[in-house]
Amino acid sequence: MGMMDSMMDQMIERMSKEEKEQMMGQMMEKFFTGMTAEDKQKMMMEMMPKMMEGINMAEVMPQMMMTMMSGMMGGGQGGGMMEMISGMMGSRPQTEKSEEAIASSEQIQMEGPMMPNMMKEMMPHCLNMMLPNMPKEERIDFVLNMIAILKEQGSTGMSDEERQDFVARVVEKVTGSL
Repeated sequence: MGMMDSMMDQMIERMSKEEKEQMMGQMMEKFFTGMTAEDKQKMMMEMMPKMMEGINMAEVMPQMMMTMMSGMMGGGQGGGMMEMISGMMGSRPQTEKSEEAIASSEQIQMEGPMMPNMMKEMMPHCLNMMLPNMPKEERIDFVLNMIAILKEQGSTGMSDEERQDFVARVVEKVTGSL
């Protein structure tokens, strides 16, 4: 494998950023053909730490979330996230809806809104990873902003009495852990 590594190193060193991105896009489709979801997950778990080296997750996470949300809400050229994944992992073009993508999106619609459920699962994990690594003042500003947004948006559609009860429960939860 030594000679192949040497050749790859030489080839990659000569490539521009754009050429590397183009090559990655072309190679991923070929590389992942025939791999199971478990194989892909294992590979992702092994690769992510290396890919994340030197990246400030506090800066990257909001950009990633917005990109993911846009894809899931049908934004972008390929439609929803399920179609995009199907197009990326399979041999079909992104704009062509496969039977699996249609069935999958119908199942998601029957199970409820995907985005809120995903956010409920992901957000606590993201915050657990992100917050300890943020500078103290930036972290404080972020937390205060998030609490204000959660209070305002969390109480949308509530009466004044319900809103007061909601805020009281939030304060009790936050101060109860001190």
